[in-house]
Amino acid sequence: MSTGTAGSEGAAAGDRSAGDGERERGTGTLLTLLWAQAKKRLLLMYRYPLNTLSGLAMTFIFFGMIFFGGRAVAGQALTDSLGGIIVGYFLWSMALGAFSGVARSVTQESEWGTLEQLYMSPFGYGKVMVAGVLVGLLETLAWGGATLAFMIAVTGESLHLPVATVVVLTVFAVAPAVGLGFLFGGLALLYKRVENIFNIMQFALIGLIAAPTLGTVWVRLLPISQGSYLLTRSMQEGLRLWEFPPAELGLLVGAAVIYFAVGYGAFQWMGTRARQQGLMGHY
Repeated sequence: MSTGTAGSEGAAAGDRSAGDGERERGTGTLLTLLWAQAKKRLLLMYRYPLNTLSGLAMTFIFFGMIFFGGRAVAGQALTDSLGGIIVGYFLWSMALGAFSGVARSVTQESEWGTLEQLYMSPFGYGKVMVAGVLVGLLETLAWGGATLAFMIAVTGESLHLPVATVVVLTVFAVAPAVGLGFLFGGLALLYKRVENIFNIMQFALIGLIAAPTLGTVWVRLLPISQGSYLLTRSMQEGLRLWEFPPAELGLLVGAAVIYFAVGYGAFQWMGTRARQQGLMGHY
């Protein structure tokens, strides 16, 4: 073998090794981003335990007020619809956590003075936010599971809990809420003080979750509504994922993808507008 040929093969091998190393570093960096977001959430919960525990306690107390107050006023009427109330409250707490986790983080990062730093990261702020959403979704599932266990223990209601089906339906059900969170996060970049809109959305989410009870098919095209319908049927009737009609699951997945994509696209567009108008560093 000639020296030139050996040198060419060695260079090619070196290029391949460099490419493999870059891919490994890219994967490692992505995992590092996810771990950094998880570590941030854990540190915030650990360093501010009163805020963490009071938030969970308020969720429990609010449901207790609904249950005991409603039982005193409505009696049997509440008992007959208790299963639907539990499922609806579970999904509302999950959707609210997913929505506010995205929308409020933009305001917090701006107040902390770290927003511009995140925009200058190698990933870009959009990917940083998506990583935060994935971590936040796991946190929301944990809190939602605790809330569901509390409600079942307090009421004594019997519900079907096919875990895999409930998790999948819940994730797709709250995906539109994440899209709405991105939308309002973008508004926070432009208009800064939008907390009152966040408060209004708490009640709007209740309406979206309760919409399927109207019996009109078109309302299930609204955000979260189809997920609420399927999750209620699964937990009350014991239906597994494969027992739903494909059209119903297709509508759930389609709504999740569309609302998430629209919300994320609006967030990116409004972030660009904020940078162009010089609003990113001002609060």
